[in-house]
Amino acid sequence: MKSLLHITNGDSFTSKLQSLNLKGDIITWREMLCEGKTLCTVGSESFWKTRFEFLNKNYKVTKSWFVEKTLKEYRSLCNHKQQDQIVLWFEYDLFCQINMLAVLSWLKTHRRHAEISLVCSGNEDDSDKLYGLSELSDEKLLALYDKRTILTQDDIEFADYVWQLYCSDNPIRLENLIAHNGFQFEYLSEALKAHLRRFPTIKNGLNELENRVLETVISKKPTTRRELLGEVLTNQGYYGFGDTQYDRMISSLKPLFSSFNPVKLTRKGKGILENKANYYSQIRDNQLYLGGSLKYNFLYNTETNRILKL
Repeated sequence: MKSLLHITNGDSFTSKLQSLNLKGDIITWREMLCEGKTLCTVGSESFWKTRFEFLNKNYKVTKSWFVEKTLKEYRSLCNHKQQDQIVLWFEYDLFCQINMLAVLSWLKTHRRHAEISLVCSGNEDDSDKLYGLSELSDEKLLALYDKRTILTQDDIEFADYVWQLYCSDNPIRLENLIAHNGFQFEYLSEALKAHLRRFPTIKNGLNELENRVLETVISKKPTTRRELLGEVLTNQGYYGFGDTQYDRMISSLKPLFSSFNPVKLTRKGKGILENKANYYSQIRDNQLYLGGSLKYNFLYNTETNRILKL
């Protein structure tokens, strides 16, 4: 009888998976590697030290929380050495796809002989809607599980290569790769395109998400900050971010708001949104990383969809 391990994308899906009563143990990958600096050596001491420093500084994550929630689960993964089948449960969005790459990079090094398969949700019906795993019925999840993709050695090598590029100090190499292929990773290229659109635009110094926050103020006229947060969470395409991530983003744009009750932009905020002014020099933060690259060392050209190095 083959032994089985499931690795999931987060706590809410882990509890759903437990209710499906599939065989095997479950490990939850509790990280948000799409934010902050990453090192390519997943699981190393320097990797976790870098991650804790980022999460502590930007999200007030305490050492005890980090050890209890993230490191204990990671150690549990390290201790699961016997399973010869490992099933990954991840979703279509950037948040999930980057975590998935990191997990595959780790598995390539540490579980060379296991059969690794992937269950990935996204396009599940004829609508344009992309679905998260927790939004699907038990029947649908079991059907996806039965049809899961067995990853070849080439797929795993490819995922590891993409992870190395994500952790490198130059996103242009990643941009060049996207033009080619995604192997068996159906949603990876769209997620990586979304990642590249997080670099500041040439036109006003804000990235796609920051511009979208300002646009939402004008188009949806939210009356409270909470309502603004709800609007940007609902319409985020391939990002898959949580409310804490958007909350931090709104805080970084605070000087462009004249009020949060109701939500209104300053004259300068409107000027930036209309590309009549550039906010790059005010928002620039030389400590801010996206993967291995400094966010403000590159600009995104929305006309050509290309990255430029400053």
